[in-house]
Amino acid sequence: MKRKKIIKLIIWGIGLVCIIGIANFIITSGTVERNSADYEKAKIKNWNAVMAKSSNKKVINLQVDNKKIESKDYTLYMSDNMNLMIPINIIMDVFDCSQNIYDNKRVIVEKGRNIAVMYIGKDTIIFNDNQYKLQDKVVRKNGTVYIPANIFKDYFNYKYTWDSHLNKAFMNDRAVKDSKLPARYSYIDKKRAVEVKDQGNYGTCWAFATLTALETSLMPEEKLDFSENNLVYNNDLGNDIQDGGDYMMAMSYLMAWKGPVLEKDDKYGNETYNKNAKVVKHVQEAQIIPEKDYEQIKEMVYKYGGVETSMYMSMSNADMSSVYYNETEHAYCYKGNNKPNHDVVIIGWDDNYSKELFNDTSIKGDGAFICMNSWGEDFGYKGTFYVSYYDDLIGKNNVCYTKVEDTDNYKSIYQSDLCGWTGTMGFQNEPTVYFSNVFKAKADDKIKSVGFYGTDTNLKYEVFVCTDYKNNASLNERSHVAARGKLTNKGFYTIELDKEYAVKKNQKFAIIIKVTNNNNDNVFKLIPVEMQTKSMEGKVDLTDGEGYFSSSGVNWQSAENQGCNICLKAYGAN
Repeated sequence: MKRKKIIKLIIWGIGLVCIIGIANFIITSGTVERNSADYEKAKIKNWNAVMAKSSNKKVINLQVDNKKIESKDYTLYMSDNMNLMIPINIIMDVFDCSQNIYDNKRVIVEKGRNIAVMYIGKDTIIFNDNQYKLQDKVVRKNGTVYIPANIFKDYFNYKYTWDSHLNKAFMNDRAVKDSKLPARYSYIDKKRAVEVKDQGNYGTCWAFATLTALETSLMPEEKLDFSENNLVYNNDLGNDIQDGGDYMMAMSYLMAWKGPVLEKDDKYGNETYNKNAKVVKHVQEAQIIPEKDYEQIKEMVYKYGGVETSMYMSMSNADMSSVYYNETEHAYCYKGNNKPNHDVVIIGWDDNYSKELFNDTSIKGDGAFICMNSWGEDFGYKGTFYVSYYDDLIGKNNVCYTKVEDTDNYKSIYQSDLCGWTGTMGFQNEPTVYFSNVFKAKADDKIKSVGFYGTDTNLKYEVFVCTDYKNNASLNERSHVAARGKLTNKGFYTIELDKEYAVKKNQKFAIIIKVTNNNNDNVFKLIPVEMQTKSMEGKVDLTDGEGYFSSSGVNWQSAENQGCNICLKAYGAN
């Protein structure tokens, strides 16, 4: 009996030694000595790798400044060092900063006066001209560039907390809130400027400003030259090259996916356009910035792209002079009652640009926007000039293209508003309205997103999908909310749905939008419509749509009977 016990003890002891040995081997493989500092680091590293593997098996959540970050379009993951890795395409909005990739390898993140430079595949960071070593490299994974979240903790003054039970990271900005923008910023300095163009003697400044703004939104990652000729002639408002236009005309063309096309495929100055030119981008969002909101204009330039804006110009080409323009300093300031007659693109600003550099001695303070014109490089400084913050019209009418995607983002578009948002409807004393479009599926399809114009600021919305529309009673079946949110600015927005909604070929389906805005108006004009007016006679097609609107969401009226189409689109995966 004793011998059996001794044998059992020996076997148990051998097993324990083996377990300890295996554990010790896992931690001390290589040249790490037990109980050394490197040994402790190795233990932590192996433990972090185990924890990271566990976290990556589940959905990792992120909350920044008390806002939950949600999207089906990106994935967060943990590195083996237990550092949260964040896709670079979301950091601009999440961390309220500027980010750009140069030459497909150099990553620059800017916030306020702080600049971080990193390289894909490298573990170094140059922060405000000082070089440091990163624990994790900036990496490209499945075509997406990821940067470690601890960059914001270590260099941009964010507090970082990881909750392993929730599998969630919490980050909060501890920096001074008024420091997110520098005193001076210029696309020329940042190598984000596009080539200056020349509109010639045509009334096409609006087209040049639109496409210049659009081109800058893709810089520096992509340098494309879009066709103004196609924009002028291929929009459904059908204007002539001398008639002039505005950014709403341009938005109708872009949101309908009629463009943009490349300049090389449709040259400027022709009296017609190339109907077979290939559309190379899909514009899915354009924000209309409130008038004279200089801080938001700067933020848009900093984060997204150039801001198209209107102004009054007393000159019509580079050879002319004006009392409002200091040709030596390339500085312009107009004060008066004239209406805007020219579009340019804001590509930067300088808060310290001296008021003494303008001809007008009554200007109250320093500061100017850096603008790109469309009169060739002979005007201003190689096509750019300064416009005083105190100019009466600069910054009143503004648009920025904030979401420009590749053409494979969706396979199909359903729409009946090719002329775009030309009017609004609403109800007196009704801050909540419903509007809907009914479409017939072109093929077996899956509806992924919807698009519509926000007609006011701070607009709350809910989206509903009816996959089998029979009659108006179908519009009242809204038990499930497919998306909800708030639109800060006016403009066009694409809203991602919570899932893909399957529809069969030739089957009718409906998109229903509920919008609310308590702006204290007596009449709430919250429904965006393509309206048949005298000036647009023969241009709006009322036979291609089936739209409805309601103040209660119960009793529905026909939009076509009111002489308009609802501006509401749907996007499919097939």
